[in-house]
Amino acid sequence: MESKHKQMLDLISLNGKVAIITGAASGIGLATTKLLAEMGATVALIDINETEGRGVVEQIKEKEGNVEFYLCDVTSDSDCKKTVDAIYKKFGKIDILFNNAGVIRRKNIVDLEEKDWNLTIDVNLKSIYLLSRYVIPIMIKSGGGSIINNGSGWGIKGGSKAVAYCAAKGGVVNMTRAMAIDHGKDGIRVNCVCPGDVDTPLLRGEAKQLGVDEGIFMNEAADRPLSRVGKPQDIANAVLYLASDLSSWVTGTSIIVDGGGLA
Repeated sequence: MESKHKQMLDLISLNGKVAIITGAASGIGLATTKLLAEMGATVALIDINETEGRGVVEQIKEKEGNVEFYLCDVTSDSDCKKTVDAIYKKFGKIDILFNNAGVIRRKNIVDLEEKDWNLTIDVNLKSIYLLSRYVIPIMIKSGGGSIINNGSGWGIKGGSKAVAYCAAKGGVVNMTRAMAIDHGKDGIRVNCVCPGDVDTPLLRGEAKQLGVDEGIFMNEAADRPLSRVGKPQDIANAVLYLASDLSSWVTGTSIIVDGGGLA
């Protein structure tokens, strides 16, 4: 029994792994950074918010986690290349990429301005292309890796007043499948985690965008079979599964983590 227990721990351990997490200074990215570091990974935390990002590093390092912060605009090709190069130079490999950075603009297509369309598509979708473009060749050199893209329930089902977000997340879901097909031969698994409403600054900011009471908005978001809004840790747990050897034969799929909202 003890040996089987150790085998399970070995499967979920990330000791010796190097992970990149985008949008890691708050919300789902922050929870995932903490969890992957706790499980033994060296985590390169990427965010555009330098103050919060460096604060996260200090917080985690106090608990002996190995985390480094990199300031990066994930919509910029040059920033992404420079950042991936710096991470590779420092750590010598990249095993895990969690493309988590995201924004939302709660407007229909008539009211949505072009700049908000571009921002939503670039942060949620283009950033996956940019980071993956530079990370995949590094993973190939090492014999493989795991890429996890952050999708959404709205990447599978439409939602009101979120046309750009739905378009971007729908793209993430199908892009994940295409990447998995292309790079399975390289030993690279590519999967997608699709959260429902999770209690993050992003979700609470939607209430302000829609001009509705935050308390009412959050209560409505909890109207699902498990009767609560998700916690960032709920999504981090799913990412850990996809990053670890527990999911060694899982690729090209989307894991819905939404308390039954799409059921």
